[in-house]
Amino acid sequence: MLSESDTNTQFFARNMRNSDLDVVVQNEIAAYLHPWTKRIFIDCLRAGYQCWVLANKHQIVAHGVLSVGLDECHLLTLCVHPDFQRRGYGRKLFNLLLDRAHKLDATECFLEVRIGNLAAIALYKSMGFAVVGERKNYYPANRGREDALIMSRNLPMP
Repeated sequence: MLSESDTNTQFFARNMRNSDLDVVVQNEIAAYLHPWTKRIFIDCLRAGYQCWVLANKHQIVAHGVLSVGLDECHLLTLCVHPDFQRRGYGRKLFNLLLDRAHKLDATECFLEVRIGNLAAIALYKSMGFAVVGERKNYYPANRGREDALIMSRNLPMP
C-alpha cells in the first residue's frame, strides 16, 4: 500500500529486481486498464532491457522499461502509481532512462502512446518528443482496440 504521509520522502532510481515485480505489477494494475503482466517484466529483465524503479525504503512509486539496440532506444513502458502522478516522478525516471540510453550510444528514442492518453502526450512533447506516425489498433481497449501515436526525439537530452 502506498502512502503519501511523508511528503518530504526522497525517492531514488535503481535497477528493477525480480523481488520488485509483485509491487510493480500492482502499480500497473492501479494505473492501467490493460496492465503488463509479471511474465512480461520477467522477460524484460532476462532480455537485459533498462528496467528501473523510483523507490524509497518502503515503496515503489514508478517504473520504466527501455530497450536499447544499435543506435536507438524504445520506451516500452513508463508507469507512475496514480497516487503519485503529476509530481514530476515520470519525468525524473524517463530522464534517467534516456540518459542511460545515451550512455549506451543511442542517438534516437521512440515510443508509442495511446492516442487518448493526453497527460502522457503532454509529458513527452514537453521533453522534446514529436509525433512521427500512428499505429492503428495498437493497444487493447475496453471496446476493441485503440490507436497509438509514434513519437521520437534525438538524444542526448539538452
